[in-house]
Amino acid sequence: MFIEQGYRGTGGLWRFFVLPLAFVGFLIFNYILTVNSPVDIGEAMQQLIDQLGSNVVFAIMLLPLVVGFFLVLGWGLLIIGQSIAAMTTSRSKIDFKRILFAFGLWALITMAMTGLDIFLNPQDFLWNLDLSKFIPLAILAIVMVPLQTSFEEYLFRGQLMQGLGLLAKNRWLPLVVTSVVFGLMHLGNPEVGKLGYGILFYYIGTGFFLGVITLMDQGLELALGFHAANNLVTALLVTADWTAFHTHSIYKDISQPVLGWDVLIPVLVIYPLMILIFSKKYGWKQWRERLFGPVMNKEVFMAQNDAATHMA
Repeated sequence: MFIEQGYRGTGGLWRFFVLPLAFVGFLIFNYILTVNSPVDIGEAMQQLIDQLGSNVVFAIMLLPLVVGFFLVLGWGLLIIGQSIAAMTTSRSKIDFKRILFAFGLWALITMAMTGLDIFLNPQDFLWNLDLSKFIPLAILAIVMVPLQTSFEEYLFRGQLMQGLGLLAKNRWLPLVVTSVVFGLMHLGNPEVGKLGYGILFYYIGTGFFLGVITLMDQGLELALGFHAANNLVTALLVTADWTAFHTHSIYKDISQPVLGWDVLIPVLVIYPLMILIFSKKYGWKQWRERLFGPVMNKEVFMAQNDAATHMA
């Protein structure tokens, strides 16, 4: 079981909460400053882009989260005392095929949905490709975005989910808490300012989707692949003046931002279909136990693992 991998740490349970709480505290502080700032954040961002270029600003925005990725792994290894495999999965080693499958599936779905939107609403998009700027963007994004998204996965569905599960001795509480916190983490995104708080339904719904596939698959691999594909394809394919990433992408969305069905469809239709695909491919069973069942105590978990090791 994935949550029980937290027992493989050698430190106290409090160590699972230090980085998640520190990061959430920083986000709350930053959100308060942003809301009460007399400076228009959008205008300030545009001035910075005009001075440095969007690729440089893109890298500056991602750099703290890239550093955070290595901090989270280092904290897990040195302070919690977990191996990287135990932070990632209940399997004996990380399944990179799972990461690639989830990445490819969501990348294809995202490109298909975007292509359909461009076909149906060509007036809303401008061809924005400039290879001299796109190629550096692509290099930066391919290197930095998976580290940024992996930081969020290891922080929320890794340390926070395992810590809450071991503390509460159940699975539903970490699923709910990590999903809601993950969604609220995006409160400071410019999309919320343009579309309103209704967009949080998408962010929190995405958090629940990632939490469900983590618990059902007993590992982070599918969430890591999905999250990387989501942010990478978005950064490279379509940009807009009102989104978090201002990039030299292939297309630019020039439509007026409106909260519509495109927020509901992923959560209510596409995510359930993806869960069905994953469940068929990986033979998921015991849904109630894996999503809502109790977390076994350390002695039982370690005894089962010792028995499995001896049998192997």
